[in-house]
Amino acid sequence: MVEIEAVEDPRRWPTLSSLVERRTDEILEICHRSQTKGTFFVLGWVAERYPAMVKRIADAGHELATHSYWHRKVYSLAPDEFLKDMRQSIDVIESASGCKVRGFRAPSFSITPGSEWAFDILHELGLEYDASLFPASRGHGGYGCSVQAHAFTNTPSGRPIPELPMSVMSLGPKRVCFSGGGYLRLFPEWLIRRGVDQLAQKGIPTVVYLHPRDFAPDCPRVPMPLQRRFKCYVGAKTTARKLEMLLDRYRWGTCAEVLQRSGLLEVA
Repeated sequence: MVEIEAVEDPRRWPTLSSLVERRTDEILEICHRSQTKGTFFVLGWVAERYPAMVKRIADAGHELATHSYWHRKVYSLAPDEFLKDMRQSIDVIESASGCKVRGFRAPSFSITPGSEWAFDILHELGLEYDASLFPASRGHGGYGCSVQAHAFTNTPSGRPIPELPMSVMSLGPKRVCFSGGGYLRLFPEWLIRRGVDQLAQKGIPTVVYLHPRDFAPDCPRVPMPLQRRFKCYVGAKTTARKLEMLLDRYRWGTCAEVLQRSGLLEVA
């Protein structure tokens, strides 16, 4: 959102057309057909405006977690700003869903070296796990950490927090993301399957992340640089088919369930 000048001002957001309900319902239907439960990391701003959609997610048996309120990068915020944003997000998601929020994923995987203070704020807010670390190089920095679910201990307080990092595969000497967002839209199905199988051989579950707009070849266009336009829109016609392939071929669960099976998170 805030990486694109045309939509970076939140005061404009209510004036723009939205596809979030229609495409989220499409995701819910795909999950229903495959009898799969997932984790929906919801923006507080969206939850406040579409509470009925949030309730549909909860009623379908999926996990609700927070993606912040304003979709601002963690490393760009002061700790008190992050605390306020997160508290507001959690409150509106829990109010709309009737479910406790247990987890967090940072916008743009923006917990990077130097912003580990955010983990102590997650503890302060009563959150039980994080899924924000990107263990490979990327535009917003990434974070050098284990590719497996693990207890993250490099916090200012020393208090660990269960971490479910984004999945990456090995292509030669490089770590490459393959199973989420623009990566999943861009890569062919055979390469995505190769990544899942490569991790499975090591006993590591794959994390898939997608946004409602990833399913929307009709997504409204706004002015942006050519490179950013390619990243935003490439492969949107293939997303639903690729997700259906993954759900049919492999067994999936929520983030909390994966961390529970890893022994890192207690059963609620």
